[in-house]
Amino acid sequence: MTEEIAAFLTELRADRQATKDKEKREAWTKFTSLSIVFIAVLAAVASQRGAKYSSSATGCLNEATYNQTLASDQWSFFQAKSIKQTIAESELEQTQRNDETERVAFLKAKIARYDTEKTEIAAKARDYEGKRDSLREAAKLSSEKGGQMGLAVSIFQLSIAIASVCLVMKKKPLWYVALVLAMGAVAQMSYALYLP
Repeated sequence: MTEEIAAFLTELRADRQATKDKEKREAWTKFTSLSIVFIAVLAAVASQRGAKYSSSATGCLNEATYNQTLASDQWSFFQAKSIKQTIAESELEQTQRNDETERVAFLKAKIARYDTEKTEIAAKARDYEGKRDSLREAAKLSSEKGGQMGLAVSIFQLSIAIASVCLVMKKKPLWYVALVLAMGAVAQMSYALYLP
């Protein structure tokens, strides 16, 4: 019976040693798991930034549309003043023929006022158009940054998938591929953040 116990203990020690050896050989899987978590966090940050750029682009386009509407309103106002001025000029011609001096002075002042108002209205309309154009440009840049950030998110996700396969298949070289992809995604994310 002692021999059986000795054989059992020897077998138990061998199993424990085999388990310890396996744990040593596969210690890299802990780092792989940690790297997956880290890459997932970076992917989440990139995704959030991409959403921020998308929201910014939408907000800029809405504001640009609003400024376009204001500019159109101003140009309509400008046209109305032009029509009134044309009517006043026609009336002035008629009044000058009838030699109504007092009415002529009134109409000339009215026409001059319309000229001044039209200049102010045109300046406002051009200001709104300038704001519209700058907002459209800002929306375009935000959209570009969002697209670049989306590419970074896709690369991060690919890296996570490869690292996960690496853990299942216990193929350490796949982990290195996943890390290289993650570094590429970080580079892409940095490019998107600092896009001019």
